[in-house]
Amino acid sequence: MLSYRSAPGAAIYQSVTEMLEHAALDGVLIAAPTDQHGAIIAEVAARGLPILCEKPCGLTAAEARASARAGVPLQVAYWRRFVPGLRQLHDRIAAGELGVIHLVTCYQWDERPPSPVFRAHSGGIAIDMGVHEFDQLRWLTGQDIGGLSAVASGPAPDGIADADGAQVILTLTGGATGFVSLGRYHPVGDIVWAEAFGTRGHERCDVIDPAEGEAAQLEALRRQAESFAAFAAGGPCEGATADDAVAALAAAEGVTAAIPALSGAGARQHVSTGLPPSYRHRPGG
Repeated sequence: MLSYRSAPGAAIYQSVTEMLEHAALDGVLIAAPTDQHGAIIAEVAARGLPILCEKPCGLTAAEARASARAGVPLQVAYWRRFVPGLRQLHDRIAAGELGVIHLVTCYQWDERPPSPVFRAHSGGIAIDMGVHEFDQLRWLTGQDIGGLSAVASGPAPDGIADADGAQVILTLTGGATGFVSLGRYHPVGDIVWAEAFGTRGHERCDVIDPAEGEAAQLEALRRQAESFAAFAAGGPCEGATADDAVAALAAAEGVTAAIPALSGAGARQHVSTGLPPSYRHRPGG
């Protein structure tokens, strides 16, 4: 949430309702805690306003599915789609330059875990972190997630139903394999990267590097905001849709199914799940 110091002159409201009643708005960015996404989307949509909602657009696929029926332009803030290096990788895969894709790997390791208060409302590592990778995997390959297997390690503190690490192998509907690595302890700084291995080539894209800080993310967020402004004005949606959010959350739910047991047992366990048919990926969606 913006403060007067970070946004001099910005109007501050005590509630969403107050803002909607008194402000002249062209669109709304929702950056509230995950468990409030659905209610705020419904309230804003009732006013007919376009929405850019922070990922994951709810704690469950069912919540995201309900938001998809909001009846207003709705974009979900999967900002990786606006990273130039990832867009280049996406385009090269789509053009067949890497040949038949056998494996795409996506890594996201944070410098340190978020606060226990945040974790208690985030849905856990698969929903808080993993949805980025699941969306990225679908978008890069143009394939849906058909099933997955996962291992988790490192129980969260204070009895929170979460884990500090999760590694996921996914089968994709076009024949490729995905690997997602998530972790909450990378002391030298946050890291994010993706790699694609095909019959004609390999490419790695380093998205966030400790040496560069959050510069790449901030630039992608700027590009995303500009794209949403065009979408709100009647243009096409270049980012993720609510249907994309449903698919990412469906995969996250498959992983999350094991996490409470893992945290309680404090031991490594394995879960394998077949996912129901997810929303079909649409180029540019």
